[in-house]
Amino acid sequence: MDNVKSLSACVLASGSKGNSTLVEGNKTKILIDIGKSCSYIVQLLNQLNIEPNEIDGILITHTHNDHTNGLKVFVKKYHPKVYLTIKMYEDLKDMISIDDCCFIDEPFRINELEIDYIKTSHDVSDSNGYIVKNNDKSLVYITDTGYINEKNTEKLKNHDIYIMESNHDIKMLMSGKYPYHLKQRIQGDRGHLSNEDSAKYLSTYIGNKTKYIVLAHLSQDNNTKELAYKTLYDNLEKKHQKIQKIIVAEQDEKTDLIEVWLK
Repeated sequence: MDNVKSLSACVLASGSKGNSTLVEGNKTKILIDIGKSCSYIVQLLNQLNIEPNEIDGILITHTHNDHTNGLKVFVKKYHPKVYLTIKMYEDLKDMISIDDCCFIDEPFRINELEIDYIKTSHDVSDSNGYIVKNNDKSLVYITDTGYINEKNTEKLKNHDIYIMESNHDIKMLMSGKYPYHLKQRIQGDRGHLSNEDSAKYLSTYIGNKTKYIVLAHLSQDNNTKELAYKTLYDNLEKKHQKIQKIIVAEQDEKTDLIEVWLK
């Protein structure tokens, strides 16, 4: 039997100016967030030989503009279903019709993709991280959270792909130009994960299935790609953990397509 692509992902944009990630199964294509303009997302999808009307659904992590900026126009033009909670819809109902929405209150499917979620902790009415599975392959997507509740640890262990926030370097943040109240917000329980937080969680979650880690949502002002990478790499080295590849996502450049295969 030939190898069959079971799950793939491409981070189209990642950072405070807009976030969106493509996830594909064998037959299904979804976006997680759409925080860049519709035209930008269409351009990058076309670079991957994907037509925008092939997108079957959009998962919303939360309703900040850098995760929803392109939603209204994309849904109006291409009509994917939007998967979100009722609280999120209340924040976005001026942008999308209730007929465009599927409300999340339990694990669900989009064709062959099985999708579960965890509650994250951010300064919005509601926010989710997602776990996407196809056959025995799986992906975890978590950004924009001040912490991850311990009750989710087992659910988050030993997946093939992790796309995880690594927002700031604590020293850069605290010595930087941001006002004190903003520094406190970023560091707080409803803020963002630091490089150290991200590395700590990832070293707890990864297992023998894990092949790729993508570090996402890096701060332009309070982090660098090198610091985020080194913090994770050093943490994994200390614990003698090895994975195939660490990728650091960027604001204005998509990642390579990451693929895991069912043999």
